This record gives sequence, structure tokens and C-alpha cells, in this order.
Amino acid sequence: MLNILVQTAPIIVMAIGLSFALSIGRIDLSIGAIVALCGLVAAWLLPIYGVIIAVFVAILLGAAIGAFNGYLCEYLTVHPFIITLGVLGLLTGIARQFSGLQSIPIVNTQFIELFGHGALFGVPSFILWVGSGAFFAQIVLTKLRFGSHLIAVGTDQSAAYRMGLKVSRIRITAMTLCGVFCACAGVLYGARMQSARYSIGESDLMVVIAAVAIGGGNLLGGRVNIFGVVLGVWLIGAINNALILSGFSSNEQVMVKGAILIIAVAMTTQVKK
Repeated sequence: MLNILVQTAPIIVMAIGLSFALSIGRIDLSIGAIVALCGLVAAWLLPIYGVIIAVFVAILLGAAIGAFNGYLCEYLTVHPFIITLGVLGLLTGIARQFSGLQSIPIVNTQFIELFGHGALFGVPSFILWVGSGAFFAQIVLTKLRFGSHLIAVGTDQSAAYRMGLKVSRIRITAMTLCGVFCACAGVLYGARMQSARYSIGESDLMVVIAAVAIGGGNLLGGRVNIFGVVLGVWLIGAINNALILSGFSSNEQVMVKGAILIIAVAMTTQVKK
């Protein structure tokens, strides 16, 4: 179990970030590209400015992209699905151009130990970061007034307006938090792989959405379960490991993940009805 959590740590962080967007009834298709671009930026800055500046700038970039997504979704009369799909293409192109389709190696041992292969009192760094992220998100969504505002907006926008909530600001903030968590996932990916690449995270969207649905979240907004999301990613990771050990090809593994996504979305849609 612990090994699977370590392997899926960046995906769990991505899923936590997407949970904020889904809590208000919006989906962000650009999360994989945010992960890749922020990871590349962190890897590029590391040898020049060190760990603190590299990680801070990467997270700031993720927040800026999330806020940009939120602003466009809020003030353009275009469905968020289309907007984030367009941003996905934009960021993917930027990441490819920035990296020249080459990996950026990471040799900073402090960075690798802190965000990847280190441990504290025998607990792997990945587990500590995932636990911290999940705990923070759970506190925000269940203990803070802002969390109840997110759920209110996702449940009934009209009622949220009548309550006097600043719906636009809440939505943009939720998308910003999604970007922050995706940037953190990019940092974790870089530390785990000891390199950054433009394609990191691009195949994780399907798993992330399925995990949120399996974990009890509603893809149409109004309900999210952070610890359920962690369990959902772990479950899909366990299934994937079982498929690998059973000799399934990569193509067959993708087919199974697609089937899991369809079933999970169908179930959450039925619950919403």
C-alpha cells in the first residue's frame, strides 16, 4: 500500500487540486500541462537560483495559470470545457518550445531529497507532502467558511448569489488553488524522476477525474471528499499494478482506465440526479 502511495503521489496532488475546481462545478482540462510547465520551470531555475526560488516561482506560475483559467471562464461567454481545452493546447506548446522537446535533468540533491526520495523519521517525503496537501484541502473544504462557499456555489449558483456570496471571486480562487496544487505535482514529479519533461502529467487527467468520482466527489459540483480522492487514486494505482503483474500491455491498461472513468462518471451522474 505504501509503495503505491509513493508511486501515485503527484497524481494524488493533482486530484486534490482538481477537486477545488470540481467543487464549484468546473473542470480544468489543462492540469496536465500545468504540471509539465511548472516542473520544467522549477528544473530550469534550480541550478541558477536554488531550491527555494525555483519552487516558489513554479508554484507562483501555477497559481497565475489557475487564476487566468478562472478569469477566462468567468468573464468569457464560452464553456469552461472549451476554455481549459484551449489553455491546454497553449501551455503544451509553450512547454514544448521552452524545453526544445528535451528533458531538463535535476541534479540538486537537496531538492531530490526534500521533494522526492528523502524521508523524515522513516516516512517517505512523498507521503509527507501528500498528507500535508490532503490535510490542508480537507481543512479548507470542511472547516473554513470559504469551503462552505465553494460547495454552495457548486450546489446552486442562483442560491449562492441570493446569499450575497461573491461568486466570481470564489470561482477564480478555486481555479487558482487548482493551479497551485498542479504546480506542486510538477515539483514532485521532477524530484521523483530527477528530470523534467514537457510530457509529464499529460496522461494523468483520466486517472484524476476517475479518482475524484470514485472518491465520492460529484463532477457536476457541490460535493467533494478529499480523503476519498486519495483512496480513489490509490485504488486505480493498485489496479494498474495488478494489470502490469498480470502481463497486460500498456494499451490494455489504458483501455481499463477508460472503462473505470466511464463507470465512475456514470455513477456520479446518477447520484446527482
